[in-house]
Formats: sequence, C-alpha cells, structure tokens
Amino acid sequence: MDHPEIFLNLIFHESTGLGDHLALCAGFERGHWRLDGLADHVMEWLPEFAFNYSELKEIGHHNAVSMTKKAAKIIYQTEKYGLRGEFGEILLHIAIRQVYKTIPAVSKIYYKNSVNKTVEGFDAVHVITKDNNLELWIGETKFYNDVNSAIYDVCTEIVEHLETDYLKSEFLLIKNKIDNTWPEADSLKALLKDNVSLDHVFERACIPVLLTYDSDVVNKSSKTNGEYLTNIVAEMSKAYKTMRANLKKKYEARFQESIPITVHVILIPLKDKEELMKILHTKLKALQV
Repeated sequence: MDHPEIFLNLIFHESTGLGDHLALCAGFERGHWRLDGLADHVMEWLPEFAFNYSELKEIGHHNAVSMTKKAAKIIYQTEKYGLRGEFGEILLHIAIRQVYKTIPAVSKIYYKNSVNKTVEGFDAVHVITKDNNLELWIGETKFYNDVNSAIYDVCTEIVEHLETDYLKSEFLLIKNKIDNTWPEADSLKALLKDNVSLDHVFERACIPVLLTYDSDVVNKSSKTNGEYLTNIVAEMSKAYKTMRANLKKKYEARFQESIPITVHVILIPLKDKEELMKILHTKLKALQV
C-alpha cells in the first residue's frame, strides 16, 4: 500500500525485550527546525488517515483535490483546537506506516457521528502480515509539550485499555467497523472473535505508543549532526526509562502480573508544540475552503 514520501528522519531505533524504542525528528534546514515542512507532510497523509479502504480506492487524479478537502473536513471543523488530539493520532499513523510498514485496518475518524466530536478507543488500529499470520497493532498517543505529563497520562490509559471488559468491547466495535472489501477483513474479524482468548490475541499484537514533547535539545540546535544526535539520544533515554518504569508500576499494581503485550515507544521531539499546532490548524482550515 503506497503512502506519501518519507519526511521524518529516523534518528534512533533499538529493540528491547519489552518492545522497541525509536524516535523520529523533522530535522533542520538552513539553521531552522523544519516546522512548515512537517505541517505540510501531515496534510499529505489526511486522506489515508481519514478514509476507509473503499474510499481510498476511489481516489484518482480526477478527484484528488476534492477528496483531500473532504478528509480535512472530517478531522474537525472547530476553532477550539487547543486540546484536540487528532494531529497526534496522524503522527502515530505516519510513524508506524513509515517505520514498520503497517496496514491501516480501521479509521476511527471515518466513523465519527459528529464532525467535532472526539472519538474514544485506541488511537490507531493497524495490522502487519507475518508468516501468513495477522499481527494486530493497537496504538496510543499523546500530542503534548511535556514528556513527563505525556508518559503519566498514556501509561494510565494503556492500563485502563488492557482491562478484559474494555478489550472485548473495543474489539467488538473494531469488528463492526472493518470494511468488508479490505483484503484482510476476514482474518482480522476471526482474530477478534469474542471466543478467541486474549492470550492468543496478545501473542500476535502490540501497542505502539507515540509521544511528542518540546525538546530542549531541538530548541538549542540548528543542524542534524553528531552533537545533535548525541544530545537528543541522551535526552530521550530518560524518557524511555521513565516510560517503562511507570507502565510497569501501574500495570502490576492493577493486575499483579507482568504486562502481557509488547509496547513500542516512539518519541517525536518538537521545537514548540503550540506553534506546530497553530500551523497545522491553519493548514487544515485552508484545505477545508
């Protein structure tokens, strides 16, 4: 499945026994962090993020502009955008498509019953086909400016979303939203049947977690060089460690067992989240005209 040309730089990627640690950065150009470039890149992904499989198949040169406008309108149409999380969800979508070559299974935005209403549930539902088996990717994201706040809130949310009743209910909703023309529809529906043990699902599932934050290193840098990479990895290492410790503590306190599912932690360091949010909103509104 084709997607927009890669823009974000993969600046760190390591595998651990609990899941991956990786980071993506917009990088710099002529001494400045690539704010506009990142915002433009996010806009390129709107159709794939907003539509289901059938509508994506209908996009061609004859309707590309109108479909992009339609996608922009689906995201939201309010001026009260400060606390909305859709752009974090798009960044999560971009990250796992770019790095892991996932395939979108369900667009939760597509099934909103009100344009400006936020949608509950997992922030991404993607799959990967491995050895003729389907691997389920159920993502969480926090589009924040403070990494510690993002970690605290996302760990709380992950633990809540791993409750048995929540998972069973969410899987039922996901099954009902799968586009029947999508090639993997039957396989995913079979995996998410109510009588399939969560133990079996978790053997073929993971949670990608994407967190943004305002980075001191990005703010003080003007070029992606050795010094920048050394400093940004040192900064992010603290976040990875805090995330793992916090998630372990919260999960074991509730379930008295080790977390049963792989969690990949993805960081996107920003220069200024509020500035990025403003320019993303401006570009979104321009596309809606």
